[in-house]
Amino acid sequence: MDPNREPTDLLQELDLKEYEAKALARLLRSGRTTAPDIAEATGIPNARIYGVLDSLADRGFIEVIPGRPKHYQPKAPGEILDRAKENRRQQFEDFRGEVDEMRPGFLEVFEPMYEQAEEAVSPISELFHVVDVGEPSETETRRLYRIADDSVYVITNSFAYFDDVEPAVANALEEGIDVSVLFLNPELLPEENVPHQEAIVERIESEYPAIDFRFSEEVLPWRGTFVDPSMDYGSGQAIFLVEETDVPDYKRQAAITENGSFVAGMKRYFDLIWEYESFE
Repeated sequence: MDPNREPTDLLQELDLKEYEAKALARLLRSGRTTAPDIAEATGIPNARIYGVLDSLADRGFIEVIPGRPKHYQPKAPGEILDRAKENRRQQFEDFRGEVDEMRPGFLEVFEPMYEQAEEAVSPISELFHVVDVGEPSETETRRLYRIADDSVYVITNSFAYFDDVEPAVANALEEGIDVSVLFLNPELLPEENVPHQEAIVERIESEYPAIDFRFSEEVLPWRGTFVDPSMDYGSGQAIFLVEETDVPDYKRQAAITENGSFVAGMKRYFDLIWEYESFE
Protein backbone atom coordinates (compact mmCIF):
# COMPACT_ATOMS: atom_id res chain seq x y z
CA MET A 1 0.00 0.00 0.00
CA ASP A 2 1.28 3.46 -0.89
CA PRO A 3 2.24 5.25 2.38
CA ASN A 4 1.83 8.61 0.66
CA ARG A 5 -1.89 8.16 0.03
CA GLU A 6 -4.25 10.61 1.68
CA PRO A 7 -5.84 9.26 4.90
CA THR A 8 -9.30 10.11 3.61
CA ASP A 9 -8.67 8.00 0.49
CA LEU A 10 -7.81 5.00 2.66
CA LEU A 11 -10.89 5.48 4.81
CA GLN A 12 -13.17 5.74 1.78
CA GLU A 13 -12.10 2.22 0.86
CA LEU A 14 -14.09 1.18 3.95
CA ASP A 15 -17.26 2.42 2.19
CA LEU A 16 -17.19 5.77 3.98
CA LYS A 17 -18.56 8.84 2.25
CA GLU A 18 -16.33 11.87 1.80
CA TYR A 19 -17.54 13.75 4.88
CA GLU A 20 -17.44 10.59 7.00
CA ALA A 21 -13.86 9.91 5.92
CA LYS A 22 -12.83 13.51 6.66
CA ALA A 23 -14.41 13.44 10.11
CA LEU A 24 -12.89 10.09 11.07
CA ALA A 25 -9.46 11.10 9.77
CA ARG A 26 -9.64 14.26 11.90
CA LEU A 27 -10.64 12.29 14.98
CA LEU A 28 -7.82 9.79 14.47
CA ARG A 29 -5.41 12.69 14.14
CA SER A 30 -6.65 14.81 17.07
CA GLY A 31 -8.29 12.34 19.47
CA ARG A 32 -11.37 13.17 21.53
CA THR A 33 -13.05 16.40 20.48
CA THR A 34 -16.40 18.06 19.72
CA ALA A 35 -18.52 18.30 16.62
CA PRO A 36 -17.94 22.06 16.11
CA ASP A 37 -14.17 21.51 16.32
CA ILE A 38 -14.35 18.77 13.69
CA ALA A 39 -16.53 20.88 11.42
CA GLU A 40 -14.17 23.82 11.66
CA ALA A 41 -11.07 21.69 11.00
CA THR A 42 -12.53 19.77 8.05
CA GLY A 43 -14.89 22.23 6.39
CA ILE A 44 -17.87 19.93 6.88
CA PRO A 45 -20.98 22.15 7.12
CA ASN A 46 -22.36 22.60 10.65
CA ALA A 47 -25.73 21.41 9.39
CA ARG A 48 -24.17 18.08 8.35
CA ILE A 49 -21.59 17.35 11.03
CA TYR A 50 -23.88 15.71 13.61
CA GLY A 51 -25.44 13.40 11.04
CA VAL A 52 -21.95 12.43 9.83
CA LEU A 53 -20.77 11.65 13.36
CA ASP A 54 -23.95 9.70 14.16
CA SER A 55 -23.30 7.56 11.06
CA LEU A 56 -19.73 6.83 12.21
CA ALA A 57 -21.02 5.94 15.66
CA ASP A 58 -23.68 3.62 14.20
CA ARG A 59 -20.94 1.74 12.35
CA GLY A 60 -18.92 1.38 15.53
CA PHE A 61 -15.99 3.49 14.35
CA ILE A 62 -16.29 6.13 17.08
CA GLU A 63 -17.73 6.51 20.58
CA VAL A 64 -20.08 9.27 21.71
CA ILE A 65 -19.34 10.69 25.16
CA PRO A 66 -22.42 12.41 26.64
CA GLY A 67 -22.06 15.93 27.96
CA ARG A 68 -22.56 19.57 27.13
CA PRO A 69 -21.23 19.55 24.54
CA LYS A 70 -20.97 15.92 23.41
CA HIS A 71 -17.50 14.65 22.68
CA TYR A 72 -16.49 12.08 20.11
CA GLN A 73 -13.69 9.55 20.51
CA PRO A 74 -12.27 7.40 17.66
CA LYS A 75 -11.79 3.67 18.05
CA ALA A 76 -8.28 2.28 17.55
CA PRO A 77 -7.31 1.75 13.87
CA GLY A 78 -7.26 -2.02 14.20
CA GLU A 79 -10.69 -2.02 15.83
CA ILE A 80 -12.01 0.19 13.01
CA LEU A 81 -10.87 -2.40 10.48
CA ASP A 82 -12.44 -5.22 12.48
CA ARG A 83 -15.71 -3.30 12.68
CA ALA A 84 -15.60 -2.62 8.94
CA LYS A 85 -15.35 -6.35 8.27
CA GLU A 86 -18.15 -7.12 10.69
CA ASN A 87 -20.33 -4.44 9.12
CA ARG A 88 -19.76 -5.90 5.67
CA ARG A 89 -20.51 -9.41 6.95
CA GLN A 90 -23.74 -8.20 8.53
CA GLN A 91 -24.72 -6.43 5.32
CA PHE A 92 -24.19 -9.68 3.44
CA GLU A 93 -26.26 -11.65 5.95
CA ASP A 94 -29.05 -9.09 5.71
CA PHE A 95 -28.92 -9.22 1.91
CA ARG A 96 -28.94 -13.01 1.90
CA GLY A 97 -32.01 -12.97 4.11
CA GLU A 98 -33.74 -10.55 1.76
CA VAL A 99 -32.90 -12.75 -1.23
CA ASP A 100 -34.27 -15.84 0.54
CA GLU A 101 -37.49 -13.97 1.30
CA MET A 102 -37.95 -12.87 -2.31
CA ARG A 103 -37.07 -16.29 -3.80
CA PRO A 104 -40.62 -17.69 -4.18
CA GLY A 105 -41.97 -14.58 -5.92
CA PHE A 106 -38.82 -14.15 -8.01
CA LEU A 107 -38.91 -17.71 -9.30
CA GLU A 108 -42.63 -17.51 -9.96
CA VAL A 109 -42.09 -14.48 -12.22
CA PHE A 110 -38.85 -15.35 -13.99
CA GLU A 111 -38.65 -19.15 -14.29
CA PRO A 112 -41.46 -19.32 -16.90
CA MET A 113 -39.72 -16.57 -18.91
CA TYR A 114 -36.40 -18.41 -18.75
CA GLU A 115 -37.87 -21.77 -19.70
CA GLN A 116 -39.70 -20.23 -22.66
CA ALA A 117 -36.50 -18.55 -23.83
CA GLU A 118 -34.51 -21.78 -23.45
CA GLU A 119 -36.96 -23.57 -25.72
CA ALA A 120 -36.25 -20.99 -28.41
CA VAL A 121 -32.45 -21.28 -28.19
CA SER A 122 -30.87 -22.51 -31.40
CA PRO A 123 -28.59 -25.58 -31.42
CA ILE A 124 -25.69 -23.37 -32.56
CA SER A 125 -25.92 -21.10 -29.52
CA GLU A 126 -25.86 -24.18 -27.30
CA LEU A 127 -22.60 -25.27 -28.91
CA PHE A 128 -20.74 -21.97 -28.80
CA HIS A 129 -20.44 -18.59 -27.22
CA VAL A 130 -18.06 -15.86 -28.36
CA VAL A 131 -15.58 -13.36 -26.93
CA ASP A 132 -13.66 -10.54 -28.59
CA VAL A 133 -10.19 -11.32 -29.92
CA GLY A 134 -7.52 -9.74 -27.72
CA GLU A 135 -7.48 -9.68 -23.94
CA PRO A 136 -10.85 -11.51 -23.61
CA SER A 137 -9.72 -14.36 -25.88
CA GLU A 138 -6.30 -14.50 -24.20
CA THR A 139 -7.98 -14.74 -20.80
CA GLU A 140 -10.03 -17.69 -22.04
CA THR A 141 -6.91 -19.30 -23.50
CA ARG A 142 -5.09 -18.99 -20.16
CA ARG A 143 -8.09 -20.58 -18.49
CA LEU A 144 -7.85 -23.60 -20.80
CA TYR A 145 -4.23 -24.16 -19.82
CA ARG A 146 -5.20 -23.96 -16.14
CA ILE A 147 -8.05 -26.46 -16.36
CA ALA A 148 -6.30 -28.99 -18.62
CA ASP A 149 -5.92 -32.42 -17.04
CA ASP A 150 -3.92 -34.16 -19.74
CA SER A 151 -3.13 -32.30 -22.97
CA VAL A 152 -3.24 -28.96 -24.77
CA TYR A 153 -3.22 -28.55 -28.56
CA VAL A 154 -2.54 -25.28 -30.36
CA ILE A 155 -2.96 -24.31 -33.99
CA THR A 156 -1.41 -20.91 -34.67
CA ASN A 157 0.26 -18.82 -37.31
CA SER A 158 3.21 -17.43 -35.37
CA PHE A 159 2.02 -17.75 -31.74
CA ALA A 160 2.26 -13.96 -31.50
CA TYR A 161 0.30 -13.95 -28.23
CA PHE A 162 2.73 -16.35 -26.52
CA ASP A 163 3.97 -13.71 -24.06
CA ASP A 164 0.42 -13.17 -22.83
CA VAL A 165 -0.20 -16.84 -22.08
CA GLU A 166 3.34 -17.92 -21.20
CA PRO A 167 2.82 -18.15 -17.40
CA ALA A 168 -0.17 -20.43 -17.96
CA VAL A 169 1.86 -22.52 -20.43
CA ALA A 170 4.72 -22.84 -17.94
CA ASN A 171 2.37 -23.89 -15.13
CA ALA A 172 0.72 -26.50 -17.34
CA LEU A 173 4.08 -27.99 -18.24
CA GLU A 174 5.06 -28.10 -14.57
CA GLU A 175 1.87 -30.03 -13.89
CA GLY A 176 2.86 -32.60 -16.49
CA ILE A 177 0.41 -31.48 -19.17
CA ASP A 178 1.42 -32.36 -22.75
CA VAL A 179 1.52 -29.30 -25.03
CA SER A 180 1.64 -29.62 -28.83
CA VAL A 181 1.80 -26.63 -31.17
CA LEU A 182 1.15 -26.64 -34.91
CA PHE A 183 2.66 -23.52 -36.50
CA LEU A 184 1.95 -22.24 -39.99
CA ASN A 185 4.73 -22.89 -42.49
CA PRO A 186 6.90 -19.72 -42.31
CA GLU A 187 6.93 -19.56 -46.10
CA LEU A 188 3.17 -18.92 -45.94
CA LEU A 189 3.40 -16.17 -43.34
CA PRO A 190 3.36 -12.48 -44.22
CA GLU A 191 6.99 -11.41 -44.43
CA GLU A 192 6.73 -9.11 -41.42
CA ASN A 193 5.52 -11.99 -39.22
CA VAL A 194 8.36 -14.39 -39.97
CA PRO A 195 10.81 -12.87 -37.43
CA HIS A 196 8.14 -13.04 -34.73
CA GLN A 197 7.56 -16.73 -35.38
CA GLU A 198 11.30 -17.42 -35.42
CA ALA A 199 11.73 -15.68 -32.06
CA ILE A 200 8.89 -17.65 -30.47
CA VAL A 201 10.18 -20.96 -31.84
CA GLU A 202 13.66 -20.21 -30.50
CA ARG A 203 12.25 -19.45 -27.06
CA ILE A 204 10.24 -22.65 -27.03
CA GLU A 205 13.26 -24.71 -28.04
CA SER A 206 15.50 -23.14 -25.40
CA GLU A 207 13.10 -22.53 -22.51
CA TYR A 208 10.32 -25.08 -23.00
CA PRO A 209 11.82 -28.16 -24.67
CA ALA A 210 8.88 -30.26 -23.46
CA ILE A 211 6.61 -28.53 -25.98
CA ASP A 212 6.25 -30.58 -29.14
CA PHE A 213 5.81 -28.52 -32.32
CA ARG A 214 5.64 -28.87 -36.07
CA PHE A 215 4.87 -26.65 -39.09
CA SER A 216 1.82 -27.17 -41.30
CA GLU A 217 2.45 -27.37 -45.01
CA GLU A 218 -0.82 -25.62 -45.92
CA VAL A 219 -2.80 -22.64 -44.63
CA LEU A 220 -5.21 -23.94 -42.01
CA PRO A 221 -8.87 -22.89 -41.98
CA TRP A 222 -8.91 -22.14 -38.24
CA ARG A 223 -6.58 -21.49 -35.36
CA GLY A 224 -6.99 -21.76 -31.63
CA THR A 225 -6.44 -23.91 -28.54
CA PHE A 226 -8.23 -27.02 -27.31
CA VAL A 227 -7.68 -29.23 -24.29
CA ASP A 228 -8.41 -32.77 -23.12
CA PRO A 229 -10.18 -34.17 -26.19
CA SER A 230 -11.55 -37.71 -25.86
CA MET A 231 -12.76 -40.01 -28.57
CA ASP A 232 -15.76 -41.01 -26.44
CA TYR A 233 -16.84 -37.34 -26.56
CA GLY A 234 -16.82 -37.13 -22.79
CA SER A 235 -14.49 -34.18 -22.31
CA GLY A 236 -12.78 -31.28 -24.01
CA GLN A 237 -12.99 -27.51 -24.31
CA ALA A 238 -11.75 -25.17 -27.04
CA ILE A 239 -11.38 -21.60 -28.19
CA PHE A 240 -10.87 -20.95 -31.90
CA LEU A 241 -11.45 -18.54 -34.73
CA VAL A 242 -11.97 -19.20 -38.40
CA GLU A 243 -9.42 -17.63 -40.72
CA GLU A 244 -10.68 -14.46 -42.40
CA THR A 245 -7.66 -12.90 -44.04
CA ASP A 246 -9.47 -9.68 -44.94
CA VAL A 247 -10.69 -9.00 -41.36
CA PRO A 248 -8.18 -7.69 -38.77
CA ASP A 249 -8.08 -9.56 -35.45
CA TYR A 250 -9.25 -6.56 -33.41
CA LYS A 251 -12.59 -6.68 -35.28
CA ARG A 252 -13.08 -10.40 -34.78
CA GLN A 253 -14.53 -12.74 -32.20
CA ALA A 254 -13.35 -16.15 -31.04
CA ALA A 255 -15.75 -19.05 -30.45
CA ILE A 256 -15.67 -21.07 -27.24
CA THR A 257 -17.13 -24.54 -26.90
CA GLU A 258 -17.38 -27.21 -24.23
CA ASN A 259 -18.96 -29.72 -26.60
CA GLY A 260 -16.95 -32.94 -26.37
CA SER A 261 -17.99 -34.15 -29.82
CA PHE A 262 -16.85 -30.93 -31.46
CA VAL A 263 -13.50 -30.99 -29.63
CA ALA A 264 -12.98 -34.63 -30.63
CA GLY A 265 -13.46 -33.57 -34.25
CA MET A 266 -10.85 -30.84 -33.78
CA LYS A 267 -8.44 -33.45 -32.45
CA ARG A 268 -8.97 -35.73 -35.45
CA TYR A 269 -8.27 -32.83 -37.78
CA PHE A 270 -5.17 -31.85 -35.79
CA ASP A 271 -3.84 -35.40 -35.90
CA LEU A 272 -4.28 -35.64 -39.67
CA ILE A 273 -2.36 -32.42 -40.30
CA TRP A 274 0.27 -33.30 -37.71
CA GLU A 275 0.95 -36.73 -39.18
CA TYR A 276 0.54 -36.20 -42.91
CA GLU A 277 0.76 -32.51 -43.78
CA SER A 278 3.37 -30.98 -41.50
CA PHE A 279 7.13 -31.04 -40.95
CA GLU A 280 9.56 -30.54 -38.06
